[in-house]
Amino acid sequence: MITDKQGNVLSGATIAAAEIYGGAVEAFNIYRGDPVGMLDRAIETAPEFAMAHILKAHLFGLATEPDATNEAKAIVDKAKTLELSNREASHVAALDLLLTGQWTAAAEALDRHNAHYPHDIVALQSGHLMDFYRASARNLRDRIARVLPKWSADMPGYSILLGLQSFGLEETGDYVRAEDAGRRAVDLQPLDCWAHHAVAHVMEMQGRAEDGIGWMIAREPHWSGDDNFFKVHNWWHRSLCHLDLGQVDEVFALYDGPIRQDRSTVALDMVDASALLWRLHVSGHDVGDRWNELATTWDSHADGRTYPFNDWHAVMAYLGAGRDSEVDRIADAYRRNIDTSDVAEWGRRTAVPLVEGFAAFWRGDYQTAADRLHGARFIANSFGGSHAQRDIIDWTLTEAAFRGGLAGLAEALANERLALKPHSPVNKNFLARAGASASPGRKAA
Repeated sequence: MITDKQGNVLSGATIAAAEIYGGAVEAFNIYRGDPVGMLDRAIETAPEFAMAHILKAHLFGLATEPDATNEAKAIVDKAKTLELSNREASHVAALDLLLTGQWTAAAEALDRHNAHYPHDIVALQSGHLMDFYRASARNLRDRIARVLPKWSADMPGYSILLGLQSFGLEETGDYVRAEDAGRRAVDLQPLDCWAHHAVAHVMEMQGRAEDGIGWMIAREPHWSGDDNFFKVHNWWHRSLCHLDLGQVDEVFALYDGPIRQDRSTVALDMVDASALLWRLHVSGHDVGDRWNELATTWDSHADGRTYPFNDWHAVMAYLGAGRDSEVDRIADAYRRNIDTSDVAEWGRRTAVPLVEGFAAFWRGDYQTAADRLHGARFIANSFGGSHAQRDIIDWTLTEAAFRGGLAGLAEALANERLALKPHSPVNKNFLARAGASASPGRKAA
């Protein structure tokens, strides 16, 4: 029997194909290199190699892009014609759920899968990403906790699990343990981008902007290479630190440089670009015509049905570019979608009020923006992204309260933000503005 590096049997593999596949898994683990190209070579070497097809389907299915989703469906159809072990058939069943927009059911299927196959690192990492995309902080943490006792430090991939654990701990607010796990992970595997970014998240959530910049600079050679899928997201993390410190010139330089200079069409990169421009706009800075290029690039992704989190970020660019018809198209698509999938529900319950709230903010209707965003911000376990990414909702809501003269709400939100990040200059500025606007006749909400 031919097995992977964790001892799982690989149906249809040859020794040569399994070696190529192992390289693809490692590339996936650290988000570096060309795992799809490697899998294509493995399939060319052994056409009946089930896990090579299955991992490729995971990669495309987790891209949250319309064309990639369609490609993943075709790959799964091919995989179903192959001889599959029980473990491999379990992967295919989870993918079937994922590719019909049932993210929670797919993630739960991989929960059960890893209870039987705790050393299946592909299922662990794919499940972890599903938890991320549906914003399940608890399962980001507990998925790894359930299997880690079955692993040992000398097992290939152990450091990757530490990096996954780090992010789960961070998203559940266990910052000390999260930073420790993340630092241990990158000590063992310096190229682990997920672990590096988990530590960056800890520093972001604690308002440690100077530490964050230092962390990014010190380890830049490990995460900024051209073959690094996560490099733009890590540049985005560094830009947030500079923005918190009021170093706006640095933020613009990072946007025009490593964040957007290559005009990436990868959804994750475009989300980061939209989010950064919006933060600059909310902070009162003119971003010029940067919206136009980004909005045009979003056209091939923002379909109003594949992944609402992405479409909401496309809306930011469309608002900036003055393309209101696209904003209406996306909101209407989610309003009309009566499907019962997670994606449809996320669209109706969360994306629509977010789109409406951000559109109202852009148009200067701050009361409506506050009304829409106040409830929509409570989206943990129901939408996607990290706490750091979703902070843009609270930031916009707080700014809407100030601009709309909603002094009571503005002060309450400033207090809330400062309690979480007491050293953040942005949050300190909010509280200072609240104090300056206090008066007996102020509007309460």
